[in-house]
Amino acid sequence: MSFEDSNVDYGKKVVEMKNITKKFGNFVANDNVNLTVHKGEVHALLGENGAGKSTLMNILYGLYNQTSGEIFINEKLVNIDNPNVAIENGIGMVHQHFMLVQPFTVAQNIILGTEPTKGFGSIDMKKAVEDVDNISKKYGLHVDPNSKIEDISVGMQQRVEILKALYRGAEILILDEPTAVLTPQEINELIKIIKNLTKEGKSVIIITHKLKEIKAVADNCTIIRRGKYIDTVRVSEKSEDDLASMMVGREVNFKVEKSEAKPKEVVLEIKDLLVKDNRKVSVVDGLNLEVRAGEILGIAGIDGNGQSELVEVLTGLRKAQSGTININGEEVLNKKPREIFKKGIKNIPEDRHKRGLVLDFSVAENTVLQNYKDERFSKNGIINNNKIDEYAKKIIERFDVRPTDYTVKARALSGGNQQKIIIGREVDNIETSRKETNKPQLLIATQPTRGLDVGAIEFVHKALVKQRDEGNAVLLVSLELDEVMNVSDRIAVIYEGKIVGIVDSKEADENMLGLMMAGGVNSEH
Repeated sequence: MSFEDSNVDYGKKVVEMKNITKKFGNFVANDNVNLTVHKGEVHALLGENGAGKSTLMNILYGLYNQTSGEIFINEKLVNIDNPNVAIENGIGMVHQHFMLVQPFTVAQNIILGTEPTKGFGSIDMKKAVEDVDNISKKYGLHVDPNSKIEDISVGMQQRVEILKALYRGAEILILDEPTAVLTPQEINELIKIIKNLTKEGKSVIIITHKLKEIKAVADNCTIIRRGKYIDTVRVSEKSEDDLASMMVGREVNFKVEKSEAKPKEVVLEIKDLLVKDNRKVSVVDGLNLEVRAGEILGIAGIDGNGQSELVEVLTGLRKAQSGTININGEEVLNKKPREIFKKGIKNIPEDRHKRGLVLDFSVAENTVLQNYKDERFSKNGIINNNKIDEYAKKIIERFDVRPTDYTVKARALSGGNQQKIIIGREVDNIETSRKETNKPQLLIATQPTRGLDVGAIEFVHKALVKQRDEGNAVLLVSLELDEVMNVSDRIAVIYEGKIVGIVDSKEADENMLGLMMAGGVNSEH
């Protein structure tokens, strides 16, 4: 919505960040950055991975303190030295990586720190559950208040984070990649929520790499490149291509360039797979699937239809109840992760923090998590750190990881650069294993571009196509329908734990796939 669409006083500045600089040792994350947000405005913050967007917002929320610069809230100078001060000033933040207590219920997480009480100061959980149920219905983000966080999907956890901020009634809401794990339908609902909030005079700062969403919801957009302020523009006056070029400093190709696939032998064969979730409910129910060397098979589906559990079984992180899984003709069902890795399955996991990295290890150590015992990196049980450092340098250079310091802890990198470390590691593992075994490998890529900027997305898609062209098999599992359609050669649709149809990507369209994802159509090609 535009400023002119409402009677709200859009002239009032609710946030002014002036000449903000933030240094981590010698690394300058924010270099003299300015940001102004008005009442009732949706303001997008755009930049490459590692450009300093999240750092800037963490300063506004009090998680970091700026090295220099000033912050004004409602035109008053403030010193936001911790999140409590930010909350007192009406600022709420939904982080890209979840900050939830896994054993707690949805309701317990949402009310944490603001618990309703009854007699003798005890927590009134009945009221808490009612409050959470009411607010989740009000904003169309339906979740079960009594479910435990550890038992719900990543997409549901994202909803809880959004609800947690809404529950506290923030006037200024920071959303850091809020749609990264949402379905297209959920994204549309979130956009409606954001517009409703701004109609009430609330202000929303949204960090996203999705240019479509910026065009759909944002009024203004501030672009940061490599820590420096580039410009603030009116979104309605700029095309997606304009915004992408300003962000990365060059033209970006949105179309995935690939030749016709030349599929060969079956690399992965799944038959009659039955998998139960943590509640002992069947979530993969008699699933059958084949992936061939030289093709990218995409799995499309609404979150929560068994995708996560399928990948967990394929990578040895969950036991299946029955069925068979063959990789290059060898049974790997219910084998240990290391055995599966050696048989030829490599994995870019859905949750990079939980499954992909050891955050308190260095970048270099994270590049060799699966193969530090290899002769390349150790001898007689003694690890050669110099070899690991040399290897990390190659991964960093090849996959454009920023900063380039391989000694820093993985948690110090932006989400996108953490993802590049994982992708670089897995791609190199595939290439090494292929040379050693002379057998095609399988790369499972689950949400591989989650939280990446358009330039990095282009890079990742090229990397997946390259693996296909080199004769490996790629299984792409993504909630991004555009990504599945653009990258895949064939698309398998999953619904309630079954593959309900497989279509050639050239014949697929959003309506067809959307119907199949909702269980409305069966199609086999």
